[in-house]
Amino acid sequence: MRIAGLVKSSIIDYPGKVAAVIFTQGCNFRCGFCHNPELIRINMPEPNDQEFGAVNTQKISESEIIDFLKTRIGKLEGVVITGGEPTLQPDLAEFIKNIKEMGYAIKLDTNGSAPQVLDSLITKQLVDYVAMDIKNVPGKYQETCSYHFSNQIRESITLIMGAGIDYEFRTTVLPRYHNLSDFEEIGKLIKGAKKYVIQGFRDEVVLDEKLKSTKKFAAKELEKIKSTLENYVKEVGIRENI
Repeated sequence: MRIAGLVKSSIIDYPGKVAAVIFTQGCNFRCGFCHNPELIRINMPEPNDQEFGAVNTQKISESEIIDFLKTRIGKLEGVVITGGEPTLQPDLAEFIKNIKEMGYAIKLDTNGSAPQVLDSLITKQLVDYVAMDIKNVPGKYQETCSYHFSNQIRESITLIMGAGIDYEFRTTVLPRYHNLSDFEEIGKLIKGAKKYVIQGFRDEVVLDEKLKSTKKFAAKELEKIKSTLENYVKEVGIRENI
C-alpha cells in the first residue's frame, strides 16, 4: 500500500460514524478541481516537487496505520479509505481485511474505474459503504477528468446499486464543467439510486490553478440541481464545503 496521509478522527467523512481517514497515493484521473493534487502521482512526490501543487504528503507504513487503529478500538467506529484512487493499490483487499478484523466498518471512496476490484471487495464483504464520484455526463468525462467514460464506469454504478450495502454517488459541481441541464442526464444514469450528493467546489487547493477564483454555482442553483436529481434518486443532499 502507498499511504500518503492519515486523519486520525473525522465526523464528516463516514456518514453516521466517527472514523479515521486513510489517503492512498496515486490516481488515474486528472480532475482540474481536485483538492488533493499531491495524491495524484502514483509514486510519492519528491520534496519541493510542485508538478501537482503543494506537496504535503508523507509516506506512512501499513504497520503504522494498523498499530494506530489498534489503539482506537472502541473509540473509532469506522475507517475511510480514499485517495487518490484506492482501487489502484494491488494489496488493497488484504489491507482492508486486516482492518476489518479489528471490528471497524469500512467506507471506500472511488472513481468507479475498476469494477472488478469493487466486485471482489463487495463479494468478500470487505466494504460496508461505497462513495463513487460521478464526474459528469458521459460525453463530458474526458473534458472533466481526462478519462473517457467507459463501460467500466457504468458497470461500477450498476454493481454498487445492486450490492446491498450503503452507498452514495456524488458530483463536485462547478459551471466550468457542468450545465444545469447536465443533471437530468446524470439522474437518468443513476436512476433508482439510494443517495446522491451535490458537492460544492472549493478552490483553496486545486490541480488546475486556472480554476482558482472561478465562478461557482449559487445556492439557488444548487437547489435547482437538487430538485432535478430528486426525480431520479431517493435521497439528495448538498455539501457546500468539501
